[in-house]
Amino acid sequence: MRYRPLLRTLPLLSSLLFVAACSSTPEVTSFISPYRIDVRQGNYVTQEMIARLKPGMSRDQVRFALGTPLVTDIFHADRWDYVYRFQPGRGEVELRRLIVFFEDGKLARVGGDVVAETPATAAAAQVPTARVVEVPGPPQKD
Repeated sequence: MRYRPLLRTLPLLSSLLFVAACSSTPEVTSFISPYRIDVRQGNYVTQEMIARLKPGMSRDQVRFALGTPLVTDIFHADRWDYVYRFQPGRGEVELRRLIVFFEDGKLARVGGDVVAETPATAAAAQVPTARVVEVPGPPQKD
């Protein structure tokens, strides 16, 4: 009866020794690794959200379409920055940036690496790059 507690802890001790011995070999440590969560930060802006933007929209209308901007700078009051960063548990970091410019409190133009998709850009299927895009206005009536 005295040896019963020792018999219970013997499998535990032997498994701990086995894990400790295997932890120094690179084959085992590359196979067994901790789980890493995906980290999303900022404003996720989709192509559909950008397609809703029209020139001349007020700040409230833009905020309704895109959400509250991540960065509003007091030195650039007519500029809103929507920044999104996605860090997957394994893989490369994805960074997106959308900049909305206002003139006299109305939407003037949109820039960044997330732009509204047009038939021409859908056919090209290029990787988005940073650029400034003029938002087309409503058609002129004669």
